Formats: sequence, C-alpha cells, structure tokens
Amino acid sequence: MGAGRVVIGGATGFMGQHLHHRYREQGREVVTISRSGADVAWDDPAGIARAVDGAALVIGLAGKSVSCRYHAANRARILSSRLRTTAALGTAMAAAEQPPPLWVNSSTATIYRHAEDRPMTESSGELGTGFSVEVAKAWEQSLYAADLPHTRRVALRTAIVLGGGGLLGPIATLARLGLGGTQLDGWWPVSRGRRTAGTAHFPGATAGRQRFSWIHLDDVAGIVDFLEDHPELDGPVNASAPHPQDNATFMAAVRRSVGVRFGPPLPRWVLELGAISIRTETELIFKSRWVLPERLTAAGYEFQHPHLQGALQEAVRAVRH
Repeated sequence: MGAGRVVIGGATGFMGQHLHHRYREQGREVVTISRSGADVAWDDPAGIARAVDGAALVIGLAGKSVSCRYHAANRARILSSRLRTTAALGTAMAAAEQPPPLWVNSSTATIYRHAEDRPMTESSGELGTGFSVEVAKAWEQSLYAADLPHTRRVALRTAIVLGGGGLLGPIATLARLGLGGTQLDGWWPVSRGRRTAGTAHFPGATAGRQRFSWIHLDDVAGIVDFLEDHPELDGPVNASAPHPQDNATFMAAVRRSVGVRFGPPLPRWVLELGAISIRTETELIFKSRWVLPERLTAAGYEFQHPHLQGALQEAVRAVRH
C-alpha cells in the first residue's frame, strides 16, 4: 500500500466514492476531479495540473455511464467523456515538474470478444468488435497518447463490479420482485442503423450460459493498492475475480442472497422491452464476458472475494445499508 497524495478523476461515481472514502480513512491526502461537487473541475486545467504535480497516484475513472440507450447522442457522450478526461490527466502529467509514478486508468473487460469457448486473458485474449469495444480501445489508446517516461500506466480492464451500488442494486430489486430468473438470449429484430453503429447484439449463448465475469468493489481497491506496491505491472491488467460463472448461476446466487427461492426464466423479448422502458441495453447481460486475472494471479494478488456467493452476500448487505 502506497503513501502520498491520491488524485481521483471521476470521484463522484460508484467506484470513485468508495476509493475516496477509503484513502481518507487511511490518512492520505485526496484531491478529487469531477464535473461538479469535487475539489477541481474538468474545465480547470490549471487546477488539474496542480493536483497531479507531486501526486503519488492518479486514478482515472471518469466517463458517462454505459447503462443508457445507445442512440447517436449517447454514443458520442460515452466516447467523448472518456477521451476528454483521460487526455486532460495526460496533459497535466506531461507538464508536471514531479510527475506521478503511477497512473491507473479505468478500462473495461468488455474490450474482449463475446467468449463461450475459452477465457480471455491479457496474453491470449482476443479483442472484440462493435461500439463498446471500439470505445474501450480508444480509451486505452488515450491513456498512452502522452509522452510520460516517468509515469507507469495501467489500463484496468474491469469486469462488472459488485458492491453497495452500481448494477447490483436494480438486479437485487428485480429478484425480490420474483424477476430474478435466468436471462435467456434469443432472436430480436436488428435495424440497419444498429448494425452500422455496432450496437446490435446477435443471439449467442443459450439457456443462460453466457459467462458473467465480476469483481467485488473491495478487490478493485485492493488491486490498486497492489499495483502501487508492484512496479513490474504496467499495461493492461484484468480486474476480474478468478472464478467467473454463467448467467444462470449468477442469477441463482442473487436469488439466494436476497432470500428468494424462485425466479422464472426471462426470454429476450421480455428483457428487450424492459431495457427500452428503463433506458438501458441488453448487451450488458447477454454478452458472454469470460475474463481471467492472469497477470494479477501470476504476481501473487490474493482476492478478498474470490467466490461469487460470498461476494454477493457482502455486496447485498452493502446495498441494504
């Protein structure tokens, strides 16, 4: 675990708030950057420059939530919010007299292809195609755009994060209402516009066998600590628990965690209509994300929550509180 000032870009989000409170409790100086409600705003380059100069750690988490409908305006905001904030951090570090030794920038495990045949690792994983993947690629390219010879950079390819917020809250609520069954992929009409934009999801895994890679929020924080203490790690790092499950197993574990015995399977047409009504996309549940933390495991990181049921129980308790 490191010491010294921590700068968190995107500090008002789910992960950012958790890290902010954690570092404050450890007695570290924390400077937050966000659009509003933070120490520094993204439109204040001088303030960002002062924050990063002499910092021990910079964490970039900013970006519009992907839980929205992927129409043209939202696609543009998803991409620009990531590239603009990452570029702002890089520009500030390039001009710093004392550049930070470590920059951990958020990326996503979605960068890998839909995988039903084998797990994706940093060394053997295959990058996918489509809108979400292209956003992830551009995000990582932006991380490495600036010339920063004295700053180690890590692209944290994060799986679905379980904790007291984020995706789990709505899923747990649905399970309590009896709608926590296996989420079944299937046929759904795809428009030419969606094909062109790369936002179309074509039928994949059947019977809820699409893989669900996840990580507990405590391990996200633990991994950042581990990265501070392991200077040999740079480049892409998969932040994903070592025991991914499939969707059917995940939803059964959610039901157990909230004390519900049964949830009927939900076909794609029901889920597509539900996604439209709550303004999100079914890609978040139908893409098979099968990701393993090869580099962290090889370096000796020990997960606090390596197994799904225990991680879910802890996360559901946090949601309730």
